[in-house]
Amino acid sequence: MDKRYLIVLGAVLVQGVTIGCVFAYGVFFSVLESEFGWSRTILSVATSIAFLNMGIFAIAAGRLSDRFGPRGVLTFTGLSTGLAYVLMYFLSAPWQLIVIYGLLVGLGLATHDVVTLSTVARWFPRRRGTMSGIVKVGTACGQMSIPIIAVALIASIGWRGAFVTLGIGATVILVLAAYLMGMRPSQPPANQAESSPQDGLTFKQAKQSRSFFILGGIQFFYFGSLITIPTHIVPHSIDSGLSTAGAATVLSTIAASSIAGRLLVGALIDRIGGKRCFNICLLLLFVSLASLLVIKNPVHLYAFGVLYGFTHGGLFTMVSPTVAEYFGMRSHGVIFGAIVFTGTIFGSMMPIVTGIIFDRWQSYDAAFVLLASMVFVSLMFSLCLASSAKAQSDLRVATQN
Repeated sequence: MDKRYLIVLGAVLVQGVTIGCVFAYGVFFSVLESEFGWSRTILSVATSIAFLNMGIFAIAAGRLSDRFGPRGVLTFTGLSTGLAYVLMYFLSAPWQLIVIYGLLVGLGLATHDVVTLSTVARWFPRRRGTMSGIVKVGTACGQMSIPIIAVALIASIGWRGAFVTLGIGATVILVLAAYLMGMRPSQPPANQAESSPQDGLTFKQAKQSRSFFILGGIQFFYFGSLITIPTHIVPHSIDSGLSTAGAATVLSTIAASSIAGRLLVGALIDRIGGKRCFNICLLLLFVSLASLLVIKNPVHLYAFGVLYGFTHGGLFTMVSPTVAEYFGMRSHGVIFGAIVFTGTIFGSMMPIVTGIIFDRWQSYDAAFVLLASMVFVSLMFSLCLASSAKAQSDLRVATQN
């Protein structure tokens, strides 16, 4: 068996468990509210800090992975993720939630994309987009399955026991996944290899390029939508007239549609390049967000879920192969991490900003206008990105020099 596919399996497991547990955290909101009387603002702050730390630690995680490989890095962050959920057993004060969840889960989030997708990109030079899409399907599977498991655990052994069980399970699976991702298969056949893993720009060279800042700008303005909508779409759907079950189905529709987005956009980027895929996905994301301002019949929110979910999955898939396309693989991890960080600078605060807007006006409309406007700016950045052909030409010249 080609060991490269065991690496892909490891990446799928990391994606599914890490993000599945993050989505499962939302299941505990009402329980923690009832137990301690904490506000949703406090509960949301923990998530925002975790995503902010994801960006901060992603640069270091990418650099360490570039230098030492993925196994040690993923083992460490897998243990931190599992420990976070185990320690939630002892919760009694808001500061504990913020420190435990914000720091330890943030470490796990820092590596779930940067290390896994960078490693897969190295071993599949001709199919980076396609294989990235397959890896990101693991995310959707975790989003759909682990929250359901969490609900069952809470009902059977209580919320404290549920946290511990999730933590132990996450530790075992993530450490196993780290072992798989550290495998060293033989190099891909000559007819598949486009370049050596050492071809490409250094991080210092990349930072001096126009494309680096444009990609950072793209990420900065759209990333907030990708973490805000999943957080607030359920209460918005209920406010619009759907039942709790119907609102949860909108979220499930987003997760299911994101699978198609991950696979189709992943395959498409291998054919038409990052710039065109960004243009398509950002335009569709803008349309989906704008539609929230005009939807009157709550049933139409399911159609929103299909369109938004597709772009959500596509955008999470395409950053890694686009980084490889414009900068090569020499410092892929740290460059990828730096671009991820630009998105979390402001994006991690958007769930809180959206909550504040709703509390102030009892409506999400202003938040949806803000998110759609930011995505439009991101689309303008994308239109300024160099074409894929020019990017490849510039990369070859830079590598030869």
